[in-house]
Amino acid sequence: MLALVLGATAQAQKRYDPGASDASIKIGQTLPYSGPASAYAVIGRVQAAYFRKVNDEGGVNGRRIDFVSLDDGYAPPKTFEVSRRLVEQEKVLLLFQTVGTPTNMAIHEYVNARKVPHLFVATGASKWNDPVGHPWTMGWQPNYQTETQVYARDILKERPNARIAVLYQNDDYGKDALKGLRDGLGAKAAGMIAAEASYEVTDATIDSQILQLKASDADVLVNIATSKFAAQAIRKVHDIGWQPRHYLNNISQSVGAVLTPAGLNKSVGLITSIYNKDPTDPKWADDPAMQEWRAFMRRYYPEGNVEDALNVYGYGAARALVQVLKQCGDDLTRQNVMRQAANLRNFETGVELPGVRLNTSPTRHAPMQAMQLARFDGKSWVEIGHVINVAD
Repeated sequence: MLALVLGATAQAQKRYDPGASDASIKIGQTLPYSGPASAYAVIGRVQAAYFRKVNDEGGVNGRRIDFVSLDDGYAPPKTFEVSRRLVEQEKVLLLFQTVGTPTNMAIHEYVNARKVPHLFVATGASKWNDPVGHPWTMGWQPNYQTETQVYARDILKERPNARIAVLYQNDDYGKDALKGLRDGLGAKAAGMIAAEASYEVTDATIDSQILQLKASDADVLVNIATSKFAAQAIRKVHDIGWQPRHYLNNISQSVGAVLTPAGLNKSVGLITSIYNKDPTDPKWADDPAMQEWRAFMRRYYPEGNVEDALNVYGYGAARALVQVLKQCGDDLTRQNVMRQAANLRNFETGVELPGVRLNTSPTRHAPMQAMQLARFDGKSWVEIGHVINVAD
């Protein structure tokens, strides 16, 4: 009789929402496996590989991860359609690392109304850190406004009389980053920003925008662009003989996916911000966490490019999600998933820079708030200065 009571009590302690059971945890994702932002597709591929590794090792608290990652082509209407399918037909427990600012904006209200965890969104827009207005959404990387404020501070220090040109994507992502730059320059913004040029994700090239910006006689260029267009800009700037101090936003700093297609020789001198360890930097060759990552890549994702920083990015986010699910124990309700996601304390995935730790709370849905400037030397990113904790 006692055994029966204890068994019933243990069973009663298990709590599940759609997508969770004794056997598995179903996770949904939308990504641009096609379209103008398809360079980011590797995020989903490396995460699928990591979840296979987790399953091979017994899953999370004995439950397999069932990962459903679907193509949205970086088209907001498609993102909404696919996300509804994941939530209403696939019955996923949560959405994870959905890519892109405009695409996530398309589902922001929907997932919060449905009370579906919208975790570690793969975009740096500041609006993902809104635990009061949108408590079911949580960001991942340092936000775009913070990043461009760091660039502004560096410009004011290194070139206080600069004429600045800005290339930006004409959507919430680009405008968010542009606002951060203006805010960082403060009262000097109007006098220092000499030209701005936007592009649409449907554009074939941004050559005309680069020529327009060069004509402003700017000596600083802030490149707020996704991978395809960032590579085009780097190449065009070099080919026309323009030599500005060139800041490249973090989401496009992958050596494998952006700088190599642009031309490594044409990328020398670029400045960006980093928070992950650069897989092309020899300094991490003997780092235990990066050795573990390389071993994982060899076994579970051998076709993956070990020079592509997005493979480090996606791996780190997947490790963080597994930590959240471990913390959930047998309470795999959506409410508890959010409770545990908002209860990360100095968690390290191993692939972030030393000093970059994940910290969240019910009032802070921004896991990472530290970064470091770096300059490209033709082979890898070389760190400049020290890690900047923007929360300070």
